[in-house]
Amino acid sequence: MPRPRNTPSPDSAPAPRILLPAALPAPDKDPFDIDQVFRLLRGATAGLPKAAMFDLRDQGYASPFEQLVAALISARTRDETTIPVCHRLFARARRPEAMAELPEAELVGLLHGATFPEPKARDILALSRQIAAAGAVPDTMEGLQALRGVGPKIAALTLGVGFGKPAISVDIHVHRITNRWGYVAASTPERTMQALLAALPERYWVEINERLVPFGKFVCTGERPRCSSCALQRQCRQVGVTSHR
Repeated sequence: MPRPRNTPSPDSAPAPRILLPAALPAPDKDPFDIDQVFRLLRGATAGLPKAAMFDLRDQGYASPFEQLVAALISARTRDETTIPVCHRLFARARRPEAMAELPEAELVGLLHGATFPEPKARDILALSRQIAAAGAVPDTMEGLQALRGVGPKIAALTLGVGFGKPAISVDIHVHRITNRWGYVAASTPERTMQALLAALPERYWVEINERLVPFGKFVCTGERPRCSSCALQRQCRQVGVTSHR
C-alpha cells in the first residue's frame, strides 16, 4: 500500500548536523576555533598514556599489516590489554605469511586477555591468508573492509596510522567529545564520522583519534568529566554535561 503523502521513508534518517560556531558565544566561552582546540589538546595529552595504535606505531609496530591486526585485536579491548597481547603475538609473527601459518589453537592462546579471542583468531588467520595471497595490505577503505572482520573503525586506523593516509577513526571517545564540544550533533559514531568528514580539516583526520582517546579516558570522561580543570573549557559548549568535576 502506498505511503501517505509527505510521510518519510522508514529507511530514511535525518543526516548528522554540522554545527557552525555561534557568532556570539556565551560570555564564559570563546568562539570555537578548531586550530586552537588541537593546540590545547596537544598540551593536555602530552603526559598521558598514548592510544594503543599510536603507542605501538612509536614502538616500531608501524607496518600496515601490524596496525591492521592490532586494530582488530583492540576492538572492545582496553589499551592496557591490547598492547601486551600485540607484543606477545608479534614476537611470534609479524608478517601475513607467518601469521597465516599459525595453528588456530596457538593463535587463540596468544590472544588470551583480549575480548573474543576465538573469533578474532579466525578473522586474523583469514585476513592474513587473503593478504599473503594478494601480496599487500589493501590501502583503501573499500579494500580493507572487504577483509574478514574489518569494519570502518579498523579500516580507518589502518589507513591513518599504518599507511599515513587521511582517515577518521571514530570510537566512543571521539564520538562523545566532538558532540560535547558542539562541533557536530550526531546520534551514533557512524554519523559522527560522516559529520567530521564534512567539518574537520583533513590535517586533523588522523590526529583526532590520537588526541581524543587519552583525553577521553582521563579528562573528558563519560561520567563527570573534569571540566573545572580542562584546558578546553572555554572552547567546549559542554553539550549534555549535567554533572562534572
